[in-house]
Amino acid sequence: MIIVVTGAASGIGFALAQRLLGLGHQVCACDIHTEAMSALSAASPEQLLIRPLDVRDADAWQALIAEVVAHWGGVDMLANVAGVLRDNWAHEAAADDVHWQIDINVKGVMFGCQAVLPHMRAAGRGHIVNIASLAGLSPVPGLSIYSASKFAVRGYTLGIAMELAEQGIAVTAVCPDAVQTPMLDVQKGREQAALTFSGPRALSAEEVVDAIVGPVMDKRPMEIALPAWRGATARAAGMFPQSSAKALGWFRSAGLKRQAAIANGHDSTRK
Repeated sequence: MIIVVTGAASGIGFALAQRLLGLGHQVCACDIHTEAMSALSAASPEQLLIRPLDVRDADAWQALIAEVVAHWGGVDMLANVAGVLRDNWAHEAAADDVHWQIDINVKGVMFGCQAVLPHMRAAGRGHIVNIASLAGLSPVPGLSIYSASKFAVRGYTLGIAMELAEQGIAVTAVCPDAVQTPMLDVQKGREQAALTFSGPRALSAEEVVDAIVGPVMDKRPMEIALPAWRGATARAAGMFPQSSAKALGWFRSAGLKRQAAIANGHDSTRK
């Protein structure tokens, strides 16, 4: 398969690109940090393209997809992994906090889909995988802008999945819990981000990749939450926000305890 992966310089994006190359797929790895992607270059030039991409730039998206199609003849799958986060209380958020997270997390996904869909529609097949979050299932105070961006990613993903279902194109929203990536590292020790750490442990990037190359690529669902039980909890909280708000104190307390344990050297991916 010919697969484009954004956010491939670190975290889930890097792990996904690496796994896909190991499985023999042809991968175009994209990020604004091109140097960090050089670790992928053990793959043959016939199998790997490394390209700079600012996902906020719609024209750059069009040029990238055109290059991939010219180089390999098409695009079978797009994985929109690139994402950013700033934890802050609503009254402390600056205009740049809004622009940065919405432009990268939301517009970046939309521009990528818009660039690749004409080619997938012409081929009558394809798969788009958009990384959302459990924060897109239930609002997260302290991460309100990020949470809003992931609600938008999820809503957009499900909407176009319904549009494209009869055209042979699947679109999947992957909604993971906290994942041990550089994005998680910036939240450690931050009171605003306590709810990020309210689960028993963080997922590893490899666990998210296992889900993508497994059930997501095999069954092409519209949505998957990781782990499933945390997804069910988040969905219930999202359905009854006023009731779930009453439990915030307990979840915040649990998160602060885990943050303290991690600060003392505990592995975030272990209970």
